Parts: sequence; C-alpha cells; structure tokens
Amino acid sequence: MTSKAKDLIAPYGGTLVNLVIEGDERAALLAQANAYPSVQISQRALHDLELLATGGFSPLDRFMGQADYQRVLTEMRLASGLLFPIPITLTIDKADLPTRAEWVTLRDARNYIIAVMRLEEVFRWDPKREARLVLGTTDPRHPLVPEMDHWHDLCISGELKVLNLPKYYDFVDIRRTPAEVRALLGQMGNVNVIAFQTRNPLHRIHEELTKRAAAQIEGSLLIHPVVGMTKPGDVDHFTRVRTYKALVENYYDKASTVLSLLPLAMRMAGPREALWHAIIRRNYGANHFVVGRDHAGPGNDSVGKPFYGPYEAQEMMTQYEAEIGVKSVQFQELVYLQDEGRYEETGKVPPDAKIANISGTQVRDDYLAKGKLLPEWFTRPETAEILLEAYPPRYKQGVCIWFTGLSGAGKSTIAQALTAMLLERGRQATVLDGDVVRTHLSKGLGFSKEDRDTNILRIGFVAGEIVRHNGTVICAAISPYRSTRNEARLMVGEEHFITVFVDTPIEVCEQRDIKGMYARARRGEIKGFTGIDDPYEDPQNPEVVIKTVECTPEEGAHQIVVYLEQRGFLQ
Repeated sequence: MTSKAKDLIAPYGGTLVNLVIEGDERAALLAQANAYPSVQISQRALHDLELLATGGFSPLDRFMGQADYQRVLTEMRLASGLLFPIPITLTIDKADLPTRAEWVTLRDARNYIIAVMRLEEVFRWDPKREARLVLGTTDPRHPLVPEMDHWHDLCISGELKVLNLPKYYDFVDIRRTPAEVRALLGQMGNVNVIAFQTRNPLHRIHEELTKRAAAQIEGSLLIHPVVGMTKPGDVDHFTRVRTYKALVENYYDKASTVLSLLPLAMRMAGPREALWHAIIRRNYGANHFVVGRDHAGPGNDSVGKPFYGPYEAQEMMTQYEAEIGVKSVQFQELVYLQDEGRYEETGKVPPDAKIANISGTQVRDDYLAKGKLLPEWFTRPETAEILLEAYPPRYKQGVCIWFTGLSGAGKSTIAQALTAMLLERGRQATVLDGDVVRTHLSKGLGFSKEDRDTNILRIGFVAGEIVRHNGTVICAAISPYRSTRNEARLMVGEEHFITVFVDTPIEVCEQRDIKGMYARARRGEIKGFTGIDDPYEDPQNPEVVIKTVECTPEEGAHQIVVYLEQRGFLQ
C-alpha cells in the first residue's frame, strides 16, 4: 500500500464501528437468541441497523438513547457534542415491550435473527415534535411525516451484537461495507476522495459534473447511490443500478472510480440530510462531497411550494464542513451548448449561445411516456435503452384513480361509469369500492380512526401493487383523513396517483341517503360518522374536482377521462 493510501481520512469520530459478531461467540449467541423475547423490526430499522453494524453511522454503535436523541433534535449533536443531524431510533409498541428481560432478539420481517440487544433504555418520543425539528414541517405531503405517525410509541436502546447482516441476492459484487470501500480507495493511492450521492439515474450532466469534481480535487471518485429507501415513486434501484454499472464500465476511469451501493433509508430531510450524507461518506473514506441543488428534497408541500430552498443544503454544508472534515463541492446548474457540443455552468454561458436542456418532467412526459429514446447529448445510449425498457409508454403504465368524498357523494356511481368508459377505450380496471373492501379485505375492522386508517392503507397497498404491474385501479372510499390519503399516494407513487374529489354538500348527501345512515347519526345512534361527529378533511390540490350538483355521473366520469388523456394515460 502506498504512503498516500495510508493517509486516507479517518472515520468520523476516529474509529470505524464494527458490531458484527463472528466465530464461536456468534454460534453461542445464536443459541441464546432463540430464548430471548423477540422484536420484529421494520425495513427502515433494518437498513439503519446494517449501517450501525458496519460503521456507516460511526461513531454511533447503537440506536440512540434519550440523551443523544434529545440533543440531536434540538442541536444536531450527540450528547458528546459531536455533530450528528439525524436521529437514529428503534421504536416498539408498549404492548410488545418485554418485561423483566435483559436482552431481546431483533428479527426482520421474515423472522430471521439479525441481532441481539441489551435492553438498557426505554423512552417516549413525539412524532410531531421530531418532524417539526428535523424535517422542518408536519405537512403530510412530506413522505416521512405520515410514516412516522405509524411508528410505535416507545424508543428502545442498548448494546448491540449483530449476528447476521441482511442477505441480498442482487448486485452482490458492488454491495460493500465501509471498510471494504475504504480498502479499495486506499489501493488507488489518492489522498482526496469525492463522493457522489444519487437516488436517480445518471445522465450526461451528472457524468460531466462528477468527472469535473474528481478533477478539481485531483482525487478518486466514489459513486455511491442509495439503494435502501428513497422517495416513494423514485426509479427502482434495479433499473438505476443497471445504468450506473453500464456508465462506470464504459465511460469512467476505472483506476480512480469506485461504484458501491449504499443501503440507506433516506429521510428526505433536506439540509440536515446533506450533512448526514457527508458524515456517512466520510466513514466510507471520502473527504469531499458533491452537494446538489435541493439535496435530499422531497418535492413540494400541500400548497405546491418546495419544502426546502434550492441552496439551503449547500449553505448548511458550507457552515459545518470544517467540523465534520468533509468539504462540499458545489456547482452551478450545467446546461448543454448545442453549437459547441459541451456542458457549461450557467454563469459561464457565452452570450447568445444556443442552450438545450430537458427537465425531469420532460424526461417522463415527452420521452419515456411516449416510448421515445432520450437524445444522446442528454444521456448515454446504454442508459436510454435501459430506461425505455423499464418504462413503457404512459398509456401502458399503471394508474390509480382515487375517489374521495362524503358518504353519498356519488363516488361509487361515478366510478361505475368511469369503469365502463375505460373498458371502451381498452383499459381494463380493477375497482376497490369501500363497501366491498370492508366485506372481504377489511372484514372485522370497525370505524375507529385507527381501523379506518388501516382500511385505507390496505386499499393503498393493493392499489400500489396493481399499479406497479402496470394495471389500472379505481378506488372509491370515503378516506376522510388527509394524512392517510397522502400515505396511500406515496404507496402508489406520486406520478401514478390521481385524486378525484367528489365535492358534494353534506345536505345533498343526506337527501340521497336511502339507508338512513345520516339520520341515525344525527340521532346519535351511530357514533363517529364522517361529516356529523367525525371530520372530513377536503383534499388540497386534488387533480380532479367533480361537483355533482352541477353535473351528471356520466359528465363527471368524462371529466376524469379527459384528464387521463391529458396526462397520457389514455391514447
């Protein structure tokens, strides 16, 4: 190993954590683990545990205890004073908390043993407070906010001994621990290493940016895409990684480039997350980090405004880069100069230059949705072919039409008319009607808020699976709560979820009520009836609004058909 390799930057906090137990100790602990009370952890917690185990979250060696957690919320620091901007916690339902147990066994969704934990701390947490302090919002359009509402009410912490890392069967050749990545970078012999974070396919503009960044620091490049949990609706990691591998194989310098996958569960926390990403990349051996425009931003809020400013993450990285030991590398937006056949930063574009650019929306709507290859100046042919193969034209993609409105608003009637119109156009559709779903999929559920949410999330899960397989699904349920509707939207994916608000005044709904449900609710015979003694929260910015006092069910259904045509879901 060269002397330069030995100078590779130290892990954050000085030591790379390793919690993975091997050999005779592992065999003994596995035998004991079956006797301990079990805690089944979520997919998000599993990703967190993997990075705790291998040192990705160094200096953390456990899920946060109360002292670390509280200080991270308010100051972005661990109890020791070391900067760490994102809370890493493990939650458990109070009813599942083991009593009189010193150790618990942590298992994944398939009940496989992952680790054992000494139960040292149990404390309460507040999801709204965490969302407000860490994400800067409690808006349910932020993908993490509705998810946090379903996390459990207690946090547990203590010493961890990891017996099995999660097992992967895809891209195993480039799934590397921090120690393995550091070793590869060390062999390259460069003191400086710049890491590039991505959760999207790489186009020519990203290729240009990463190559310029590596040249600027005269060092190695770590292309480090997230393949854990990203923003719902993102391009799946199988498709993305195929493009990364093709690009690195054909267009990057193999002597100074490492492609490795990061099993991170993103929080989409904008500026705080940018700092977190930089700390993680330091643990993987980088001392420079590319911070992009709106880094780790989740898009727009309920009123259509971005959750974070476009350069907030860059500003925060600049503020703390000396402290965390990772220098941010920032570029202005790059554009393509048509006459010169090259990319240039917007601030350096010559006067009167012909500029070409394609937005993310245009990629989806003007190219992939229409079955057109992206131009070669924008993306490499290998990437264009992979994306076109993975994304059929929009009219062949899945779509969810989600009706919401009061009982008696006309949802089911309009859905019935819409189904026939779609069949006429060659679109087979699955209908998930609220009453029918309660007879089968949600049989046994009551009408408490918790049961209503469970019912809607079950519908959302099934709808998401139908859409993922390029089917059409029509969901017609009251779905009175915004946060739960937003969670269903995230399950399906923003680009394939169409909210149809059947806007009918409650007095009209009561007149139409042949079952007399409203009258019984008015008399107090039915409790928790939507619109009477339980709220209905109107959707904000729905894609389609149907006012049934102004149109027939057929006209309402036709309104949806026109919208589907405009979006390209119908030819």
